[in-house]
Amino acid sequence: MGMTIAEKIIARAAKVDEVKPGEIHSVNLDWLMSNDGTTHLTIDMYRNKLKHPHIADPGKVVFIVDHNIPAENPKTAAVHKKMREFARENNIKMYEGKGVCHQIMFEDFVEPGQLIFGADSHTCSYGALGAFGTGVGCTDFLYGMVTGGSWVMVPETLRFNLHGKLREGVYPRDLILTIIGDIGANGANYKCMEFAGDGAHNLSVNDRFVLCNLAVEAGAKTGIVEPDEKVKEFVESRGRKAENMFVSDPDAKFLKVYEYDLDKIEPVVARPDFVDDVIPLRELGDVKIDEAFLGSCNNGRIDELRVAAKILKGKKVHPDVRFIVAPASNEVYLQALREGIIDVLLESGAMVMNCNCSVCWGSCQGVIGENEVLVSTGTRNFKGRAGHKTSKVYLASAATVTASAIAGKIVAAE
Repeated sequence: MGMTIAEKIIARAAKVDEVKPGEIHSVNLDWLMSNDGTTHLTIDMYRNKLKHPHIADPGKVVFIVDHNIPAENPKTAAVHKKMREFARENNIKMYEGKGVCHQIMFEDFVEPGQLIFGADSHTCSYGALGAFGTGVGCTDFLYGMVTGGSWVMVPETLRFNLHGKLREGVYPRDLILTIIGDIGANGANYKCMEFAGDGAHNLSVNDRFVLCNLAVEAGAKTGIVEPDEKVKEFVESRGRKAENMFVSDPDAKFLKVYEYDLDKIEPVVARPDFVDDVIPLRELGDVKIDEAFLGSCNNGRIDELRVAAKILKGKKVHPDVRFIVAPASNEVYLQALREGIIDVLLESGAMVMNCNCSVCWGSCQGVIGENEVLVSTGTRNFKGRAGHKTSKVYLASAATVTASAIAGKIVAAE
């Protein structure tokens, strides 16, 4: 019996010829990434719970400060200080103020075929480059850091065959929200969401990141796009290797196969307070907003900033709206500067933040107040995600968010 992409990656990591869904295998990890959301807890366990603390391979561990940066209070400052000191003591790579953790991993570390643990649920993003990334808790991260390995139960795979191309004004964000709306927030629980077909290959690696990033919002263990020459070119252009370009065998077994014609996808919005409450934007009705956010690990790359600048050129943000933009990394920010995008954003009245999780995290920037409404390119919209428990978060594409910032209500881009 043939194997899926996910199964091949796990087999490589487990150093076995074949794996099957439901089996549990000991695996070697290629990378371990942790951010300031929970790293301090891992460090405390390492220092206080282990009899013989050591790190198996510091060269495979990456710490990234991105959730609350710069520190907004003494408690957060203490967390960052603890991370800095521990990283220095143990020769761990440390990124602070450089961007969102998954974007940094995408830009600097991930290679096809790798198995990566991250102490953050959106680690599934790495499937954009044909890797198996998955989120874990502090205990599992600590075990991986100390031993260099872990265990994985092989997930079943849901195959999403994508056909054609997205129409003008429709984006990968609309596609993945549509899929989540179709299968539900529990529709892929502990499954791998595999994206393939000519439609998948028509997407850029940045676009593929958008799909894989939100796989966890359908409950998936990971999301993976079948790698191709675009992945190889991206990885090798950044000085990395593309040696394990796994694709599913013709006789691989999938739990279920879905077919999507991309030219039938339309702009959509996910309504509060559930990511799978997705409807066509044209059916939403009149929803006034207080704030708009463009950024996050899902939609903060140069592609989205270009879309925003094109819509904003010569226009102004609505006087009753706060439009907050946070590029996903310094690399993205610098590219936007070179292209004049930041000029357009600032001239329109948008507020450009440093590269961090910002409004999506709902902690240190753009927190929304009682009964306020946010339209966002963030990853989640559950109750209280971006501020007060009575506030409301709508999820949409960068185009919809930008057009809404101008109109003062949720609208489609013209």
